[in-house]
Amino acid sequence: MTDAVWFAGAAIIVTACDDFCGTGEPAGMNSLSPFAVADARPIDPAKFRDPLRTATHDPRAHVALQRLETVWFNTGTLCNLACRNCYIESSPTNDALLYLTLAEVVGYLDEIAASNLPVREIGFTGGEPFMNRDATAMIALSLARGFDVLVLTNAMRPMRRFEAELLTMKGRDRLTFRVSLDHYSAHYHEAERGAGSWDKAIDGLCWLAQNGFNISIAGRHLATESDAQARAGYATLFANHTLPINADDPAQLVLFPEMDASSDVAEISEHCWSLLNVDPASMMCATSRMVVHRKGEGGPRVAACTLLPYAKDFDLGDTLADAARPVPLNHPHCAQFCVLGGASCSA
Repeated sequence: MTDAVWFAGAAIIVTACDDFCGTGEPAGMNSLSPFAVADARPIDPAKFRDPLRTATHDPRAHVALQRLETVWFNTGTLCNLACRNCYIESSPTNDALLYLTLAEVVGYLDEIAASNLPVREIGFTGGEPFMNRDATAMIALSLARGFDVLVLTNAMRPMRRFEAELLTMKGRDRLTFRVSLDHYSAHYHEAERGAGSWDKAIDGLCWLAQNGFNISIAGRHLATESDAQARAGYATLFANHTLPINADDPAQLVLFPEMDASSDVAEISEHCWSLLNVDPASMMCATSRMVVHRKGEGGPRVAACTLLPYAKDFDLGDTLADAARPVPLNHPHCAQFCVLGGASCSA
């Protein structure tokens, strides 16, 4: 059971002890993650400094917005967990990104309609989106406006508080929940997310499946595992819980690459597109943008990427129109996650 005292777009959360996993600190917080590459080298400090040139003075790769298909809303960084691998350090106390309000979301949906933008999908991420009291209203409005909706959630207590609203939501055939399961085993999942997190996540996932919601999984594989081995492990888990998820379908089981901004990675120059045989139009920032409200700023802003909500170089302005300009790939995540990792947060 959770009570929240709401003020100025944020909240003081007063929570019963079973809402969180222990103290919220993942097990083995100070040890090397089993998902990380053990011999990773520290990043060269000369890299990712200039948005126009790499450390070797080659023209840095940029990605033009081809067609705005997905608009993400980061509902705030507050979360019921404090996961070791969280790229934006969400936790029960981190309000670096304030709760978006329903009125703010309405403003961007109105801009999409007024400008006739080709957006087909609205995504909600956090933090844990269901920590935000406006979460279900935002989802319902997006569905009512005719969008497909993707919600990234840990499927734990915050989501379960809204069971009644979710069950009666209109247009739920266009609603998908992507549930975070770091591994197909409780041991490794809890090594990242904390003791007690596994059973609550599985219970929430099963509730979604039993009630006919569209579901997918966001997972990873150990540094010692292949993609095929991980998918086989998840397939067994899904079969054991009668979950209608095809582990071989990369849209239903998304295995994300490891991200570590302190580990060395190649910079992406314009020459890399042909060298790697990668089309810049396939990058996430070619088709999506994310709305965030950073603490201390007067209102929401549009970021180039779901992975970089804090980086000023990736702040593109107040409106979706402002954010239509090209994005320089001037961050390790651009290389690790998108270009070399081949990953995307969108459905």
